Amino acid sequence: MENKTAKPQTPGAKDSTLEFQVGDLAVYPAHGVGRIEAIETRVVNGEEHNFYILRVIESSMVIMIPTSNVQSVGLRNIIDEEEIAKVYAVISDQQPQAGSESQTWNRRYREYMDKIKTGSLFDVAEVFRDLSILKLTKDLSFGERKLYDTAHLLLVKELSMAKDADEGTIAEEIESMFTPEASTSEE
Repeated sequence: MENKTAKPQTPGAKDSTLEFQVGDLAVYPAHGVGRIEAIETRVVNGEEHNFYILRVIESSMVIMIPTSNVQSVGLRNIIDEEEIAKVYAVISDQQPQAGSESQTWNRRYREYMDKIKTGSLFDVAEVFRDLSILKLTKDLSFGERKLYDTAHLLLVKELSMAKDADEGTIAEEIESMFTPEASTSEE
């Protein structure tokens, strides 16, 4: 039985009947935290369907999500307090992923993008951690830098909402985990 650092289950994944109310915060994969602004009924192909109208906080983008597709698109609640510590544990587990440094940048990019698209904050934390470790030893490619920035933004936004804390404070907390220990004498 293989246990690769048992990853906590994605929040909301176990609840297939997840329902949101107007005003609720929710996380849409790869876009981040949003607020449910409305629940509307629309006719599509002659059939009535209910939709959540979600406004992403960071970009003000509005997304219509069929209420029947919540689980398949990965819409979920923001993490709760118990899960915050687990996310920090993922970030602070600084064992480099096997082979991540020897892979080509475009292969790493695809793998990291797939993780971000899952919507799991634990996967996003892994991407941030791996790219932060890689950044200590080499320059990131343009694509990796964009993924790093995306993972950073998604982490900071959701953790600040979950902890009811300032985004700057959260950013400092997670970035401080990656000060180059070997180069402390250089600073």
